[in-house]
Amino acid sequence: MSTNLASKITGSELEVMKLLWRAEDALSVTEIREGLRQSKEWESATIKTLIARLVSKGVVRQEKRNVYYYSPVITEKEYSAWATDDLISRLYNGSARALVAALVHSDGLTQQDLDELQQMFKVEE
Repeated sequence: MSTNLASKITGSELEVMKLLWRAEDALSVTEIREGLRQSKEWESATIKTLIARLVSKGVVRQEKRNVYYYSPVITEKEYSAWATDDLISRLYNGSARALVAALVHSDGLTQQDLDELQQMFKVEE
């Protein structure tokens, strides 16, 4: 995946991507609008604009049937890996260790979270 393409996905576009990733098949604009209705009160024109942007960025493909259907070109896992690498690069000067240290020292982790992280990092002897 091109980091250039992924870096241009906005927060609103990411909402559309999440819906497409959850779908088992390509979705029409109507299906996308219905899927977003629960969480977003976007107008149909807004959704069409977001989809068009994602298609032009090359992260969503469109397929003409009776109407156009849309599906992701990149997986959620690929995007997540890119976004994590980008975060580490931008905020922690490329140091994953610094990211982990920031998480450990933040108020956002419970003791159970810390215990689970510790187990993940345990090296078998």
